[in-house]
Amino acid sequence: MTQRTDGVPATESSEAWVPPRNLRLIVLTMAVACGLAVANLYYAQPLLALVAGSFHVSQGTATIVVTATQFGYAIGLLVLLPLGDLVNNRKLTSRTIIATAVVLALAAFSPNFGLFLALSVLVGITSVVAQILIPFAAHLAPEDSRGKFVGQVVSGLLLGILLARTVASLVAAEWGWRSIYVVSAVLMIVMSVALARILPNRPPDHTASYRKLMGSVLELVRTQALLRRRAFCQAMLFGAFTSFWTAIAYELISVHHLNQVAVGIFALVGAAGAAVAPLAGKLGDRGYGHYGRMVAIVIGIGAMLLAAFGAGSVILLGLAGVLLDLAVQGHQVFSQRDIYALRGDARARINTVFMTTIFVGGAASSAVSGWLHDTFGWTGVALFGAILLVLAAIVWTVGHFGSGDYAEPANTTMSGTPIDATNAN
Repeated sequence: MTQRTDGVPATESSEAWVPPRNLRLIVLTMAVACGLAVANLYYAQPLLALVAGSFHVSQGTATIVVTATQFGYAIGLLVLLPLGDLVNNRKLTSRTIIATAVVLALAAFSPNFGLFLALSVLVGITSVVAQILIPFAAHLAPEDSRGKFVGQVVSGLLLGILLARTVASLVAAEWGWRSIYVVSAVLMIVMSVALARILPNRPPDHTASYRKLMGSVLELVRTQALLRRRAFCQAMLFGAFTSFWTAIAYELISVHHLNQVAVGIFALVGAAGAAVAPLAGKLGDRGYGHYGRMVAIVIGIGAMLLAAFGAGSVILLGLAGVLLDLAVQGHQVFSQRDIYALRGDARARINTVFMTTIFVGGAASSAVSGWLHDTFGWTGVALFGAILLVLAAIVWTVGHFGSGDYAEPANTTMSGTPIDATNAN
């Protein structure tokens, strides 16, 4: 039996309890750590032209860096994220971030493109720490405000995604594209120390072997239809998001003749979307997540169509970026609130299924977008993103009319009690 910090005994299945003042500091630290860790996946996107020139490869070949990093992240989500249910989260996160720092330092001094590509995969694998922290926050937060606290941590992660491109562009303009990897390595070391000192010591929920734990991941995929739908829809939104931000730098530089600093400033437009995460968390707590997800999908479709037919204007492209980021972020928070209610004892593994699906979709979309841009230009990339979002809308519609998806908010509980979602088809 464990002990709460107020001296009250807790059962083995209870959620961790943290004083409110400490919880705010912990959530802030988690949000910063998530943002800095996940930013490693996106630093290369606005720098692809510089990377191509440095290693003397084509722009289409340089785009593989984005695909490799996201593919690595998907591997990390699949093989490392389940450890969040098996290993002490404080030790797991702080030590994984140290590994990230080492890989980033090696990437900064890569002498050739092949080695840089291999290290990009490792950067993706080790950056999975961001997704270990989100379900950890769900464990620590009070039941009636779990959506709010998860939204706050996710907002840090999303700011990391959105600001990474701007920071990378500005740092590269001043000190060269390799410098951002050195800066990030230092930040990873700082965050490792902070997490080791601030995170509570939460014992893992399971003592089973890693092999059995991975087997239970497959069981979740088989039994949780709601999880499958949420993961697929978010993968479609993230695929559109990745396609947009992978190809936009080429469009801005070659068509609108922006320099690296201007590309970085353009990337700031997406940061406006980060404000939606806490709001989406609160709306989800009030039961509006189901229709909120459809609103997010519709906004995303409109954003990609605006990007396709308004490509002649940097302002319209910027507006499309804001709307797309709002859609992706809002949909993710709504979805994560739903899936974390399925099994309180399996949140890390649920997040494994959810996030692995998302980043497989993102990696595939970034690979396709490189070919689409070379073959059909920016319009082809934007319309491809719109098609992905239409697929998400179809799945939402099937869920709504075919399985009573609209009733899920009233039937779920954020207390961690398992709910019967196996028949929610």
